Amino acid sequence: MTFPANPTATSAVLGERLRLVSGPGIAALLKGLTMPVIVAAFATYLLIGILTMRVPEGAAFPGPQFFPGIVTAGLYVFAVSLAITAVREVRAMPDPLTAELLAAEAADDDASPPRPVRVDVRSLAWVLVSFFAFALLLDLLGWLIAATLLFWCIARGFGASKPIQMLAVGATLSSLAYIGFDMLLGMPLPSGILGGF
Repeated sequence: MTFPANPTATSAVLGERLRLVSGPGIAALLKGLTMPVIVAAFATYLLIGILTMRVPEGAAFPGPQFFPGIVTAGLYVFAVSLAITAVREVRAMPDPLTAELLAAEAADDDASPPRPVRVDVRSLAWVLVSFFAFALLLDLLGWLIAATLLFWCIARGFGASKPIQMLAVGATLSSLAYIGFDMLLGMPLPSGILGGF
């Protein structure tokens, strides 16, 4: 059986238990707080976009800021819950001697202990760079192309191995989002090069 390069993708597919390898104390806390900080930064980026959005004076409720506001609030809640979980995990970390005893007991009980893993920097880079590229190129490429590429890059970051299939899925999802927002809700999304800017 072969495993994807990204161990978290293996866990999601096979249900394998993973344990993040980290140093004691502050180092472990910093590693645990990396993802909450990234999520909060992205939520802040969205919040700035919502606050600087030009809304017509006669816009009826819910308006163009309503749904992005819900997404932003959800991201902040998610970031806080991730941070709380990280702090709890660091506080619950046993000292090295206790960890060795627990591992020995697990081996005696024929239960496999969680497999140690590290943060996959390559996967994290795929996700972060694709979000920044999406934000920078959205007006130029338009929603359909930019969102399709964003989906493909994130799927690639999580270990997807079928690029053509991921492009097809990304194009389908971005098209459905375009139809939902632009045509049904009347909230135009950038058409970019497909619409002649």
